[in-house]
Amino acid sequence: MNSTSKKFAGALTALALAAGAAGPVAAQDDTFKIGVITFLSGQAAESFGVPAWNGGKVLVDMLNEGGKLPAPYDQKGFGGMNIEVVLVDEAGGATKQVQEFRNLVQREEVDAVVGYVSSGDCLAVPPVADELKAFTILYDCGTPRVFEDNTFEYVFRTAAHATMDNVSLARYLKSRDVAVDSFAGLNQDYAWGQDSWADFTGAMAQLYPDAVVKTALFPKFGAGQYGTEISALLRERPTLVHSSNWGGDLQGFVIQATARGLHERSQIVLSAGDHVIPQLQQKMPEGIYLGARGVNGLAAKARGGELQELTDTLWDAYEAEFGVFPVQAPFRMWQALLGLKTAVEKAMAENGGKKPTDEELAAAMKGLSWDAPSGRIEMALADGHQAIQPNAIGTTKWNAEKGAMELIDIEYFDSRCVNPPAGVKSADWIAQGFPGAQCD
Repeated sequence: MNSTSKKFAGALTALALAAGAAGPVAAQDDTFKIGVITFLSGQAAESFGVPAWNGGKVLVDMLNEGGKLPAPYDQKGFGGMNIEVVLVDEAGGATKQVQEFRNLVQREEVDAVVGYVSSGDCLAVPPVADELKAFTILYDCGTPRVFEDNTFEYVFRTAAHATMDNVSLARYLKSRDVAVDSFAGLNQDYAWGQDSWADFTGAMAQLYPDAVVKTALFPKFGAGQYGTEISALLRERPTLVHSSNWGGDLQGFVIQATARGLHERSQIVLSAGDHVIPQLQQKMPEGIYLGARGVNGLAAKARGGELQELTDTLWDAYEAEFGVFPVQAPFRMWQALLGLKTAVEKAMAENGGKKPTDEELAAAMKGLSWDAPSGRIEMALADGHQAIQPNAIGTTKWNAEKGAMELIDIEYFDSRCVNPPAGVKSADWIAQGFPGAQCD
């Protein structure tokens, strides 16, 4: 079985086990029941949704066994409680996901929900979570709009939003004195792609004020074919092409653009591109600048430092189980689940050791900080509901000796260098020239 098949097999086995439960049963005090939602089918599954849950399954198994992770994560389960997971496929759109969320809370009676890759789903679910007073962690999704346009009591995002990705890319270009006379963009036509392009163009206007925007292309999500768009980019000949595409859309764009030599005419920068490296390998061109939505994947493995034991423990377990290295999606699932563990155990320390209520969990998570393989995660924005974290950008390089794509010239950015300060919207922070940014 190849690595991709093993990844799908791991996730689908877990899904089958969850689906085979004998109907909804109230969670027992010795069990903490989590609803986990991620893409298990569709074009987002292979490179993101399935690896995310594979990482989650590895971590849950290690936590339930106890003593497998370094302190402070060596205690069994969540505060001694065994972790049970109900796994749900995110495919199907926002309306379907709202119903699935209600089922998890009202029928399955989960103690917490962890989920969502799609920015559209992350905008649709939080109002329902607050309506049901159900503690919810958004483990991924990038649009800043979730908390910048709304406030929620029971909803938290344990990963930084997309502003960090695109500000980091612009800073990476500037720190390396890359000359950019003009640039263009190809981004998916929904909240994630639109917000990513807005943040990147805003950051470039600050750091490269003389650079000209040639064209901005927004093919629909799941388009798959980019012949027309690539022709336009080749015709415009921008110095640089930006894309926040992800999943199958990113794979398709890279393969088609490379076949037509776009990477030889324009510098390609990918704000969230690391997760397709295992699938593409040598089909990913050398010299691409890319991020991993945090210090994730290859950038985390190369980082070193005090978090390396935690990183290596989870990396090695994932690689041994699935035959492929973990990219950004498992890292983001890990930081969500480790944050949930930290919040549960904090709440239990304050309530006399009982399973925490949704209200107690929300109080414990608000403003919380914890260490993850991605670095220090801080719930520093949106009145303690939105995380910031460090980031990294690197350059692709084929290692012929190892037969693997690597990242070189990695630059690490402090959380407060590439994320807005509390109380300031991302667009305003960028437009004002990054006031308060703390960069080395």
